[in-house]
Amino acid sequence: MRTRAVGATDLQVSRVGLGTMAWAQAPASTAVALLKRFWEAGGSLVDTAAAYGGGEVEDLLGRALGSLVPRDELVIATKSGFVQRDGRRVVDTSAKTLLDDLAGSLRRLGTDHVDLWQVHAWGQAPLEETLEAVDRAVASGQARYAGVSNYIGWQLAYAATWQRARGQTPLASVQVEYSLLARRAEIELLPCCAALGLGFFPWSSLGRGVLTGQYREGVPAGSRAASDAMAWFVEPYLDESSRGVVEGVARAASGLGLTPAQVALLWVRDAPGVTAPLVGPRTVEQLDELLQAEALDLPREIVEALDDVSGGPNALRPPVVVNEPSVRTRPPRPGRQFPQSS
Repeated sequence: MRTRAVGATDLQVSRVGLGTMAWAQAPASTAVALLKRFWEAGGSLVDTAAAYGGGEVEDLLGRALGSLVPRDELVIATKSGFVQRDGRRVVDTSAKTLLDDLAGSLRRLGTDHVDLWQVHAWGQAPLEETLEAVDRAVASGQARYAGVSNYIGWQLAYAATWQRARGQTPLASVQVEYSLLARRAEIELLPCCAALGLGFFPWSSLGRGVLTGQYREGVPAGSRAASDAMAWFVEPYLDESSRGVVEGVARAASGLGLTPAQVALLWVRDAPGVTAPLVGPRTVEQLDELLQAEALDLPREIVEALDDVSGGPNALRPPVVVNEPSVRTRPPRPGRQFPQSS
């Protein structure tokens, strides 16, 4: 699998990453099989979090490292800041909580460091306290690089420039939702990443599973939308406007001889500024389907058509210089709003 640099750092990752949030609801044998298949295909980036399954996912990943997959052949990224209190998950970005979370992650993962440590969300703690934890984690060698997750534009710019102004640990990356159903990152986040040299990791790059086309005829049994625990996560993208995007992806897939999931992944993988989209397949068959797209690229005209149907041209996409007068840049469609991500 080809690799890309994370922003301006020397950290190299596979250009598709394996997300592990779904492992909390999967049999351990399935999770281990997914990790092994991903590694065998040349994948390196594995993204997890202390909050996934209350630490169970990190524990499972840690048991597989070394015994099944060499630790030094993976780029392990984890996140801290979501904690359980009184039966509720809350955001706590105080330095003590973040560093305690990181210590727990390292213990469960069975490693002395992670390659990328991310603050899981913007919190109520003073920013300087949150970033002090980042400095301490990197200075101590517990994390090679640090980033943030689920920040909006001004929050990312604030945090990154704060670190630069102090001459402290520079942020390496940001992780937020981005797909054909959630393009808000193009407005501020991706331009911010380009200006500050940050890597960009999209989560839910398949539109929370909706872009695979599995919901075109309803909600299938066994899907996330049919689950009491996950229906809330999928339902925002089962509306009429999302349906038009899904149908556009399905038409493109049919014409190219690909699956909708492959088309959706290729669009986001090669969008301007993207380092590596994160995918969370629940079966090895789903992972294999995505891995088969590694050597493929979408034709430019298909990319532009998908841009159009999902909200309009991507202003960050470099224009194509051509001699044929029939090729032109499509104007934005009036009145189409970008979907709101949660």
